[in-house]
Amino acid sequence: MNNPFEVIEARLSSIENLILDLKHLPKESAPIKNSEQLLTVQDAAHFLNLTVPTIYSKVSKGELPVMKRSKRLYFSSTELMEYLKEGRKMSNSEIEQQAETYLSNNKKGLK
Repeated sequence: MNNPFEVIEARLSSIENLILDLKHLPKESAPIKNSEQLLTVQDAAHFLNLTVPTIYSKVSKGELPVMKRSKRLYFSSTELMEYLKEGRKMSNSEIEQQAETYLSNNKKGLK
């Protein structure tokens, strides 16, 4: 293997095999992103499935948690997820369970 082209070809083949091995690794073995990500307005719109003007409207009304630096707005993915969870409606069984708990703790009002 004194021919430089053979050396280059062998190295390229080795690199190609490594790349193919990486492509076939399961997704779980990929590095996990930090759960706390800062999002731009466009990213936040995509994350919340809203339009960019709607994002700006909700920010101006104080409905969305936002950070502002200079003229740019940044959103925490964690805070946006909490914002979404605040709008969650309880199921009927959850409501019934809370009602039972409330009534069992406040029996004096039933007499």
